[in-house]
This record gives sequence, C-alpha cells and structure tokens, in this order.
Amino acid sequence: MQKQKISTRVMAGIAMLTAVSVILQYLDFPLPMLIPPFIKFDFSDLPALIGAYAYGPLAGVIIELIKNLIHCAITKSATVGELSNFLLGAAFAGTAGFIYKINKTKKTAIIGGIIGAIIMGIVSIPSNQWIVYPFYYKAYMPEEVVLSAYQAIMPAVKNVLQCLIIFNMPFTIVKGLACVLVSIPIYKPLTRVLKDPGRSNAQ
Repeated sequence: MQKQKISTRVMAGIAMLTAVSVILQYLDFPLPMLIPPFIKFDFSDLPALIGAYAYGPLAGVIIELIKNLIHCAITKSATVGELSNFLLGAAFAGTAGFIYKINKTKKTAIIGGIIGAIIMGIVSIPSNQWIVYPFYYKAYMPEEVVLSAYQAIMPAVKNVLQCLIIFNMPFTIVKGLACVLVSIPIYKPLTRVLKDPGRSNAQ
C-alpha cells in the first residue's frame, strides 16, 4: 500500500511538471540580435530539471519525452524538432539528476545543472547537424537560406557547422544555465512538496 501511494504521488508529480513544461514550451520568444529568429528561447526544460531533482534522472527524461509527445499531438505533426528537443532536454535533465542523486546538496544540484547544460550544448551540434537541419533544408528552407540567417548576424561565418558551434552551442548552454539559475531558489521547496504534498514548506 505504501509503495502504491508513493508510486501514485510520483506519477502525479510527473504529470503536473509535464503540464507546466508544455505550457512553458509555448511561451517561447526569439533573441534576434544574438541568434536567428527561427531559434527561440524558452524555459520548458525547467520542470524536467526539477523533476530530475525530486524523483531521479529517469523522471526528468520522462517529462521531456511526454512534453514532446504532447507537442506533436497538439500541432498534429511529428517532426525532428521534437526529437531534437527531447534529446537535448533528456541530456540536460538526465545528467543533472544523475549527479544530484549521488549527493543531494544545493552545491551538487548547481554543479549537476551546469554540467547538464554543457552536455546539452555539446549534443546540440550533432543533433542539429545530422537530424534537425537536414530535415529543414528539404521541408522548409534551403541550406543557403539558413546560413544567410546566421550571416546576417555574423557575416564572417562560412558554413552551418561553424554556425552551430559559434551560435547554437553557446545559446543552448545559456538556456540550460538559465533554468539552473531559476531552479536554485525553488528546487528544494518544490521537491519537498512533490515528494509529500501534505508537508509544509516550513518543515
């Protein structure tokens, strides 16, 4: 009975965090002076990060997966964009949650989040180079148009891979670090509530 109660609580917590993640995914915005406008900033990885801290790395990965499945269902189109978003988010939340699980302190949470953000940035290069951008070249815009969007910001770039290293990787890392920064003051109170909804934050 106790195991069932804990399992139900975890599932309810994951469902709640997933719902928040889906909402945040739609509250995205461009940063046109820093990166081409077709790449947008959002905080949808934050709930997955909190979930990874509260329930373990697998929970963070599950939140990222369900978030993107819901996004596919709502938009009625399964694209490589959701696949890439899942891969990057899973790398971020999974890494952070794994490190935090080793030693559950605030310092470890911050270190785990930073390492997770860096790994997410590194993963963004092959993810975009071999999965996302080839699809967009065929379905939406040719490679030269994508390159020209980067060149409008930095004319010196010569190819898309160079753009991914100069633009996308730092952007993705900063996106992850922003989630870590927001999580610092809230992850402890939230993990207490998520693990035991009846428990007061003051306890």
